[in-house]
Amino acid sequence: MQLSHRSTPFQAAAFLGWLLLVFAFAALGAVGSSEAPSFYAQLAKPSWAPPASVFGPVWSVLYLLMAVAAWLVWRESTQPARGRALGLFLVQLAANALWSWCFFAWRNGAGAFVDVLIMLVLILATMAAFWRIRRAAALLMLPYLAWVSFASLLTWTVWRANPQLL
Repeated sequence: MQLSHRSTPFQAAAFLGWLLLVFAFAALGAVGSSEAPSFYAQLAKPSWAPPASVFGPVWSVLYLLMAVAAWLVWRESTQPARGRALGLFLVQLAANALWSWCFFAWRNGAGAFVDVLIMLVLILATMAAFWRIRRAAALLMLPYLAWVSFASLLTWTVWRANPQLL
């Protein structure tokens, strides 16, 4: 039985595919941050830094929102810019996973800070591309942009406060 691209089962399968893809990148980043709780506890942090227990739930929601956004854009099969937009989305996901490796696995504060700045540019480019195709998808990326903006400031602050560890 061949499913139509517009059928509900096909759309549900595609959504599941986007979820799996996004959470596969999340898992790749998680491997790089396997020692994150103990390492984060050792770091000098500003008073406004969230506790380690906040990061998992926040990232889970953000990854879910990103998967929905990508799926919404993917559904717009008649849009010629769809491939470029989803390509940008995948590149920013790779940069996202790389941050955990830079910061937690390799303990490279400078690399993590450069990566998070690249992420910000890629997220903005992705959002701009999504906006032209499906505005709701771009708006779903706003919490991610806000969190990564906060994370860039936190990365800078923690890196500068811990030259012996990062």
